[in-house]
Formats: sequence, structure tokens, C-alpha cells
Amino acid sequence: MPARPREGRAEVTAVRRLTPQVIEADLRVDEPADFTFAAGQWISVPFGPKVVRAWSMASPPTRPRALTLCVDVAPGGIGSQWFAALEVGATVRFKGPTGGFVYDATDARRPVFLAEEIGIVPVRSILLDLYDPRPEGGGAPPPTTVLILWARSPAWLLYDADFRALAARERGFTYIPVLREAPAGGRGERGELHEAVERLVHSVDRLVAYVCGGGETIKRVREVLVRKGMERKSVKWEKFW
Repeated sequence: MPARPREGRAEVTAVRRLTPQVIEADLRVDEPADFTFAAGQWISVPFGPKVVRAWSMASPPTRPRALTLCVDVAPGGIGSQWFAALEVGATVRFKGPTGGFVYDATDARRPVFLAEEIGIVPVRSILLDLYDPRPEGGGAPPPTTVLILWARSPAWLLYDADFRALAARERGFTYIPVLREAPAGGRGERGELHEAVERLVHSVDRLVAYVCGGGETIKRVREVLVRKGMERKSVKWEKFW
């Protein structure tokens, strides 16, 4: 069962720009000392009595006191401005973990992960947790999984190299990037995410979907899957905007 949300305090240990608009920050959780989370969850940062911003962990829960957050700061709001100004050594007060967009390991159905740009963040946490290197003969093998990651252009395929490396290492993991705008001479899948799901998901038998991104994308992807015969409750989703 996921941990209950609590007040916490962390220190920024590293800041990286993945793109001009997307920033990663590593946090060391100092309080509570026994902080844990489930892959796919998020923490919230307060900016006033009724103003908070929530950000998902991009890192796996295997090291729960070492968090990585990944944020698109392009919207330019109060949270974006604060995150863009983070520096090493800064103190971050937060509440968490929160959120039900978590992988159910007891579900025998095959998971397919469908993400739109920055919506890849909680999915990355889940996949890193599922495919965490295991000692020889240790633990059950991870399920066979598929990730379809959509982006407007190659620059927005966040963690693309990581997923390609994971697909090369793990025979049970398939990574399919989808682009709206193709570079000259480029190959691969093109179009919108729901169009790719229409083409690539041939059967929904014993399948469960995890979708993360914008509300309109989630709606269209769900409509495609339901039209193919999937129950609506079998489409798990997390709306980022």
C-alpha cells in the first residue's frame, strides 16, 4: 500500500537542463527520515495558503530519499519560475507522497504505457522500478511491457536514449517513439498519440493501459482503446494539464 502523505524537507543536490524548457532537480530528503513512495507518485510544494504545485518523481523508489523531479517550466507560472530558479543547496519543503497512478504488480494483464512529452515522468519511475537490475536468480522477472512515447519533435522525446538502452538490455521491453514533426529523412512512427495507438495496439485482450499527459490526449487515447474493446476502468491515467 502506498505511503501516506506527510510534511517533508529536502535539499537540492543537483540541477540539470534536459532541454531549454525541461529541468531536472535531484533532492536529498532529510525529513522524514523514513520517507518512501511508490513509483508513479508525486510530491506537492506549497506557494501560499491555497496554492500548491505537484510534481511527479522521475526516479525509482529503490532509493526513496534520493528524488529526481523533472519539470516543464515553459508555462511560466509561479511553480515554473520557482523550479527554474532552484540552485544546489536550496531547501525544499513539500508534502507527499501522493497519487494513485501506480503500477499494480498483482495484475496479471500486460501493461502498455502511453505518454505525452513531460507525461513520461511518472512512467519513467515505474519502468525504472520494474526493470531495476536484479541479482542473478533474484526475484520474479518483470512483465512484458510496451512504451509508446509521443512528442512534437525529437527534442521533446525526453529520456529517449535511456529507453533505447533499456530496450536493448531487456528483451521484454519494447520502446516506440512517435513524432508529430519528423526530421528530414527520418524514420519511425508519425502522427498524434491516439493515432499511433490505433495503428500499434492490435488487441486489448489481457491488456491494461497507463496513460499520462494532457487531458485531451488522454480522452482520445481512451476512446481508441475502448473502441477496440477495452473496459474504461482498464485505462489508468494521470492528467498533467
